[in-house]
Amino acid sequence: MIDDVIRAFDRGLRASSGMCSAQRPPPGAAIEERPLAEEERARSIAMMRVNHAGEVAAQGLYQGQALFSRDPRIERELRAAANEELDHLAWTRGRLAELGGRASLLDPLWYAGAVAIGALAGALGDGKSLAFLQVTEEQVEAHLSGHLRRLPANDLRSRAIVEQMREDEAQHADTARRLGAEPMPWLVQQLMRGMARVMTMTAARI
Repeated sequence: MIDDVIRAFDRGLRASSGMCSAQRPPPGAAIEERPLAEEERARSIAMMRVNHAGEVAAQGLYQGQALFSRDPRIERELRAAANEELDHLAWTRGRLAELGGRASLLDPLWYAGAVAIGALAGALGDGKSLAFLQVTEEQVEAHLSGHLRRLPANDLRSRAIVEQMREDEAQHADTARRLGAEPMPWLVQQLMRGMARVMTMTAARI
């Protein structure tokens, strides 16, 4: 357990400081950059900052859940998904830099809060933990679909990244279902949506 806590702390430092690299090349890297109006650039920066903050939180969530997983197979799946999401973290941070933006100043807070939530979900048992993961990934998938509707049409690089992220999140939700996610109460789902909205609105600005 001590090793797992140290691993989670190290992952948090890397996630919030940008000290991580992608295993896959960023989607759209070969697409020629198109000019964006200042308002469009600002909109893309805000959206990619939110997406990056969400990926920082995803790292915390997976690490917290893995700490309390009772099934070694599920723990391995959680850690594998977390490693895949490191690509998202690196992609969004890289895109922010290309756009001339910055990550959320509250990234350490997003990570710490997500670890606590993930650990609580994990402590409730693997079935409930997987249910939390499934609903989270489904909500993120819907959130990314919304971003694809609002991102500037000329920002093809950001759009390519978000499209691949959406595909990966859908696969993670399917994995949670396959591993035995239990049904999530409607009220809990609404609370999760409310918390996500608070984070989204805050990360877009700070």
